[in-house]
Amino acid sequence: MSTLLSLKDKNYALSGGTGTLGGSIAEYLVRNGAKVLLLGRSLDKLETKQKELNLIAGNSTHIFVVDVMNEEALTNLKDTIEKDFGTLDGLVNLAGGNIPGATLKPDQTIYDIEISDTRKVVDINLFGTVIPTIVLSELMVKQGHGSIVNISSMASKQTISRVLGYSMAKAGVDIFTKWMANELASKHGDKIRVNAIAPGFFIGNQNRRLLTNEDGSFTERGKSIIRNTPMGRFGDASELNGMVHYLLSNASSFVTGSIFDVDGGFSSFSGV
Repeated sequence: MSTLLSLKDKNYALSGGTGTLGGSIAEYLVRNGAKVLLLGRSLDKLETKQKELNLIAGNSTHIFVVDVMNEEALTNLKDTIEKDFGTLDGLVNLAGGNIPGATLKPDQTIYDIEISDTRKVVDINLFGTVIPTIVLSELMVKQGHGSIVNISSMASKQTISRVLGYSMAKAGVDIFTKWMANELASKHGDKIRVNAIAPGFFIGNQNRRLLTNEDGSFTERGKSIIRNTPMGRFGDASELNGMVHYLLSNASSFVTGSIFDVDGGFSSFSGV
């Protein structure tokens, strides 16, 4: 493989790496010779994923029980990474998702939303990206290079019904990505980059019941998404890997502050 695209022997930290999308990205990275540092709150989930990944590439994966909302814990993690690994070549912020109280049911209105749950969703999806980026990018500034990849959403670009908190948070991720890209490049050099990926619709554990019925058929919401996706299907988790690879590698050395849609055409379709 060209050195321009090489991920071999690089150290990449992933939050949310035990989920459907994060797990696929983690597996892809270790298959391409990288070392993966999985960050999460559940030791059981982290250990299970570590075993899976180490079967693919022995001693490729290291786990850290850490809450990405905890600045002190992340600061300690930053020191540990520097001491034990020397460098952190990239960070992929995948932690996030939604919770029932912040997701309106089809027969509910905005007046039924749980404000406390909505705040929690904004916190994990927005500040769960902001805090680790600020803390861990300091190590990148010190070493003189690094690539940060945030996860945005179609919900940041247009109205996606029923998910107010998630939409607000992902819109915040977009502007934070652009703001942080400008901050780091203008003050700390052109080797530190921040970009985001806006996935279209992928079926994972968190949204499976929203999009599919027990028998595997699509719900009305699932059918509506397919109708508005020119490719006529949901994405496969593996279809994010190529964009992650590009943004982490030196192939994107002049790319920062950009949000890339990986959505089967959803964001370009008017519905008519």
